[in-house]
Amino acid sequence: MIWLVTSINPTAAGEGKTTTSIGLSDALNLIGRKTCVALREPSMGPCFGSKGAATGGGYAQVIPMEDINLHFTGDFHAITSAHNLIAALLDNHIYQGNQLGFNLKKIVWRRVLDINDRALRHIMIGMGERTDGVVRESGFDITVSSEIMAILCLARDLQDLRERVDRVVLGYTSSNEPITCGMLNATGAVVTILKDAIKPNLVQTIDGTPAFVHGGPFANIAHGCSSLIATRHALKLAEYTVTEAGFGSDLGAEKFLDIKCPLLGKYPDAVVIVATIRALKMHGLVAKSNLDKENLDALKEGFANLGKHIRNIQKYNLPIVVVLNLFKPDTENEIALMKEECSRLGVKVELSRVWEYGGKGAVELAKTVVELAEGTHEEFSPLYDSKGSICTKIEKIAKVIYGADGIIYSEHAKDFLKRWV
Repeated sequence: MIWLVTSINPTAAGEGKTTTSIGLSDALNLIGRKTCVALREPSMGPCFGSKGAATGGGYAQVIPMEDINLHFTGDFHAITSAHNLIAALLDNHIYQGNQLGFNLKKIVWRRVLDINDRALRHIMIGMGERTDGVVRESGFDITVSSEIMAILCLARDLQDLRERVDRVVLGYTSSNEPITCGMLNATGAVVTILKDAIKPNLVQTIDGTPAFVHGGPFANIAHGCSSLIATRHALKLAEYTVTEAGFGSDLGAEKFLDIKCPLLGKYPDAVVIVATIRALKMHGLVAKSNLDKENLDALKEGFANLGKHIRNIQKYNLPIVVVLNLFKPDTENEIALMKEECSRLGVKVELSRVWEYGGKGAVELAKTVVELAEGTHEEFSPLYDSKGSICTKIEKIAKVIYGADGIIYSEHAKDFLKRWV
């Protein structure tokens, strides 16, 4: 069985999705359910920024935290190198005569780096001597937004990885014909660099729960989930698997359910939506400096965010439990209000104190999740037909998940879609 952990929309107040995933897996083992947890690898950019790391907190951590948060096993370095090798081969190809006919204004393959460096987002390359290459515009993205990262995390095996890299579009000719990585003859070298990075990494939590930490694509760029291979390993080796999806249910969970699950061949048996009273008060327009004060009006206003996430997951006919990741200033009145509002939507609320107590702080949550997953519930309902057109999928996501009335495409978007529809 597999449990998906998602959350409300992230705020600067913090939600604790990874901390909850780790604590829940520890709690499941405490109640006698053999469990693994599958998580994304942290990116150094957010780790050194205000977002922080992605290894949990308090007594709900994967260890060694300080190593995982930085270079870990070198997976991100390999992805960075593979991505930038393609960029180097592309520019060398242009310098050597451009036989494939790249239009310099229609090259979509940029470079990547696993740190935040705004000055490199838009740059000119090929400056200097004639032998230094052809002058053109380019730039750097962060490694976790690389298409190579997304591909690595969706690949079934090395051969599947090779086939996916082969199809990557690097740019277009003047007549808008796509030029792929396979056409550049770069695929073999790229896959060679990734031959070890594709292997899942096994560590453990403080309480000794096995933890697969592998891959980390951003949910706002790609699908925001740990690797398919790691999840399959966890499902094979454990009775229960806890995994997470990036950002809120509208982004990471939607992509987990609509992109990753069809490849996995399995859908979650239950979904955990993480929220904090602090974050919901911030959604209710309370300043971060005032979040420690009881404010029932703001909390009720901010509940609209959680309510939307609950309704999003209900669209899939999946069992749901809301987890309140508790902070010390949270009051009984605020907790009672949360339970009342969730009850109106037919969803149970459980409290989590895993930061303070580890797995012991989520025993009741673990029991509820097992009860939900093992009970009878409706058949999973996909959001859209996977064989439908891109435009149909975009419209379905926009209307159902985000509440849009319709779609208006920019001219740039229309031009892009013409190449794929």
